[in-house]
Amino acid sequence: MSAHVLVAEDDAKQAEVIRRYLESEGHTALVVHDGRAAIDEVRRHRPDLLVLDVMMPLVDGLDVCRILRRECDLPVLMLTARSTEEDLLLGLDLGADDYMTKPYSPRELMARIRTLLRRTRTAAITPDDPVLRVGALAVDPVRRTVEFGGRPVNCTAGEFDVLATMAADPDRVFTRRQLLIGTRGSDRYITERTVDVHILNLRKKIESVPGRPTYLLTVFGVGYKLTDGSRAS
Repeated sequence: MSAHVLVAEDDAKQAEVIRRYLESEGHTALVVHDGRAAIDEVRRHRPDLLVLDVMMPLVDGLDVCRILRRECDLPVLMLTARSTEEDLLLGLDLGADDYMTKPYSPRELMARIRTLLRRTRTAAITPDDPVLRVGALAVDPVRRTVEFGGRPVNCTAGEFDVLATMAADPDRVFTRRQLLIGTRGSDRYITERTVDVHILNLRKKIESVPGRPTYLLTVFGVGYKLTDGSRAS
């Protein structure tokens, strides 16, 4: 599974390590050292994945993610020396698909990249793969697309996986842990609050009034469920 990966990292030594690991796995890698160059390169060549350091000159990684999320659904893996839960949730809220804190193992980084690429690659389209429909919501697990009321909805890889898991079993109550395992596996670095962030972001995208949802409902003390929108909790 060869891919074109853009590495935005201002530390030249770390960037070179990442580049060598990527190329050893058969990927092509381009390295840039500031946020402005990262934005320009994504706009020019649209890589398959962006490895994005948070602390960068000209435009920091959080602003890079915020800007690019308005334009495309490029998978983003953020790297940072910040390790608080608030930083993690902020990165995810801005649209990052995964988040690693420094120092990190290059081998684990490659494993995360492989996982993201597997999840975001478009599979071959076959007519036997049904679209999951729940009310006005249509989730296509093959094309990895979402429509609501006939209009396309831009989702990150994590948001899509949460929504597709729930759309496959409407009205079922999922715990946060079930959604986490169903979408990312039992990764010790990702917390259950990640699911809360994905749900909040999805509500902004598909609910008429995100604060009073009719599709993505909270089941207090348990988790979440997806309904057809005909009733609120």
